[in-house]
Amino acid sequence: MTDDNTRVEERVSSVGPQTSGPRSPGVGVNFGTVKSGDEITQAAVSLPAPETVRSAARLVALPRPATSVFLGRHDDYQRLEQVLAAADETVVVTQAVYGMGGVGKSEMALQYAHRARTRYEAVWWVTAESPQQVEAGLAGLTHHLVQDAARAATTEDAAAWAVGWLRAHPSWLLLLDNVTDPTHVAGLLGRLEGGHVLITSRRDVRWPGTTRTLQLGLLDPGPAAELITTITGRTTPEDRRTAAVIARELGYLPLALDQAAAYIRQTRITLGRYLGLLRQHPARYHAKAADGDKAQATIARLWDITLHTLQEQDPEAAELVSVLAQYAPADVPRSILGGGDEEATEAADAALGVLASHSMIDLTDETVAMHRLTRAAVLSHARDISGDHADDTSRDLALDWLQASMPDAPDSDVSGWPVWRSLVVHVEAITASASSRPSQQLSHVLNQTGLFLIAQGEYQRANAMLTIAATNAEAALGPDHPDVATRLRHLAATHRALGRAAEALPLEERALAIAEAALGPDHHHVAIGLGHLAATYRALGRAAEALPLDQRAVAIAEAALGPDHPSVALGLGNLAVTLRALGRVAETLPLEQRALAIAEAALGPNHPDVAVGLGNLAVTLRALGRVAETLPLEERALAIAEAVLGPNHPDVATRLGSLAATLRALGRVAEAMPLFERALAIAETSLGPDHPDVATRLGHLAATHRALGQAVEALPLEQRALAIAEAALGPHHPDVATRWGNLAATYRALDRAVEALAAITQAEQCASAALGRQHPTTRSLQKYADHLKDRYGVPD
Repeated sequence: MTDDNTRVEERVSSVGPQTSGPRSPGVGVNFGTVKSGDEITQAAVSLPAPETVRSAARLVALPRPATSVFLGRHDDYQRLEQVLAAADETVVVTQAVYGMGGVGKSEMALQYAHRARTRYEAVWWVTAESPQQVEAGLAGLTHHLVQDAARAATTEDAAAWAVGWLRAHPSWLLLLDNVTDPTHVAGLLGRLEGGHVLITSRRDVRWPGTTRTLQLGLLDPGPAAELITTITGRTTPEDRRTAAVIARELGYLPLALDQAAAYIRQTRITLGRYLGLLRQHPARYHAKAADGDKAQATIARLWDITLHTLQEQDPEAAELVSVLAQYAPADVPRSILGGGDEEATEAADAALGVLASHSMIDLTDETVAMHRLTRAAVLSHARDISGDHADDTSRDLALDWLQASMPDAPDSDVSGWPVWRSLVVHVEAITASASSRPSQQLSHVLNQTGLFLIAQGEYQRANAMLTIAATNAEAALGPDHPDVATRLRHLAATHRALGRAAEALPLEERALAIAEAALGPDHHHVAIGLGHLAATYRALGRAAEALPLDQRAVAIAEAALGPDHPSVALGLGNLAVTLRALGRVAETLPLEQRALAIAEAALGPNHPDVAVGLGNLAVTLRALGRVAETLPLEERALAIAEAVLGPNHPDVATRLGSLAATLRALGRVAEAMPLFERALAIAETSLGPDHPDVATRLGHLAATHRALGQAVEALPLEQRALAIAEAALGPHHPDVATRWGNLAATYRALDRAVEALAAITQAEQCASAALGRQHPTTRSLQKYADHLKDRYGVPD
């Protein structure tokens, strides 16, 4: 009797819909904006090998020039220089500069980067307040070095390529500015070699590895006063005495001294006059900051003085600084200021010059950034003067500008992804400070940003945004508006992608009910809702309930959009996947073939939806025993997915697993093993260790070990896969039956009869409860159980 283990395991590959990503190759449901045949995504070029890429010239990328007035830091700078100058460049040497906000940590890093730049082939600056910003900063290096090839890469993949490039090209300096938690950079530091990392942080903590630390304190009184007189050019003995008093009033904080001196120079007042203004504005603002109120209150005093002057002399600059404070304390693209209106953009450019002259912002040709203490002071001033809703006008304008700059089709048009990467952190900042006032506009911005994050495989981040988007839409538009249905569908897609299909189900059901009531039963958006709901039923192991939904979705899409529309291709693919899950494999082949033909004709040969169609067709052919025909389909699907989505996207893990299953079915088990291992690594990294897709990847890897006679290595993989599947899907899901069946096969290979029989009994019971006794999977498990009983002599 043949071993049924392969057939049991292959059911997971065949039942593709159990993968639960919103753009899963097993599902392929449309996101809600119906794509016309004119909306074609051009395939990206694969990223080249990092070791083959060299910068055409020495690469130096800093947020601004180092200041020419750098006083009172000679000894600190010498210590920093000695550590890095003496370092062995075959390893990574890290130096952390820490101290309170506004003390000049970033300036110290800029000074070193500027003076030592000829020592390095590349100098790259990353704003590093969060893991997402670290990743985005590294991705920026990739986009600088291989701009065209990196256009379509996800942020995660572009960041990984940058790390590979740094490893392949020694003699670089990487500056990580304002790291808030050592754990955010520990993994990065562990992967680097051959260069120097300079970290700035407000925190005095234990840093990873052999990182040296340097604490920056406040300036001494003499250099603090000299900084004021040097910048202002006022150097009489009386000026020096007054500068010393101003420095003492400002607590010798470098950021405050710089801004005060800039104000004096810009307004051309005497130091005595400025001291009088300063004493009229005590430290009465108290926006809480990580380093306490002292630095914050000092900057707030200066802002109070500067704002009064700006409101009198340049109200447009005063308005602009309030708008800029709504964004994150990171680089804001200058291209978004003015919201695309030429006159508003020109006004913003003029106001930026005024703000820069007051040292309120850092300004380059392409970006503008505000120090986090200045930003907090601006926001605090507004709240103290006008109450909790003081920022609403500025926030609304900041949101208008963001919305106007957002590229269309965020989930599919890869040409807009570089812009999206620069906007996400600012969307999050505005969202975090938004008032309780419901906003349809904020809902739209969050929805579009959420779709971009889904395309990047950042499902948790997308889930947070889309939750707020749905809440805002319902509050602004009412519970029965079609846009609410769209938001709910997108939110449900993230729950499915995170392995939480049970949470997606009520959202999908409600979204469909809203769409049908508002648009009528035959609208194409209703077809989209049916497809989403069917995908959730499949993810829950309820394929029988998904079938009529998929059939109706295809009928509506064909009638509303025509037989050759891409949405029809998606619907046909979903219907085929459901039929396959029900064991009706022979019926799926013409559906898959037609779906692929439509997608290729409408979207071009290199669109990610074509990869979905190729993969689903390959799974069907493999299930029909036509394994040799599947290999070129799987290889082409993987190539498309990697080129468009990048090498570490969850969909690439699905493609790798399917290709490896084909190789294993062809007897090329050794070639399958590294593909299964890579698929598992991608799934664990992108989806988390407890996601149902990780259980699938573990099961594939375990089956491959068994095929190589390595049952001992397979056992812990199968046990972990079963634990994940039961916890995520419940005890009566088809995938859990598969996990039990494969565990039984592993016990059998280890000649552990009692455990093998117990496991196959559990598999039978689970499959029967989930699928019915006549389902092919249940019958296959029954046959395997009979085989084990015969082998071990156990009576019925």
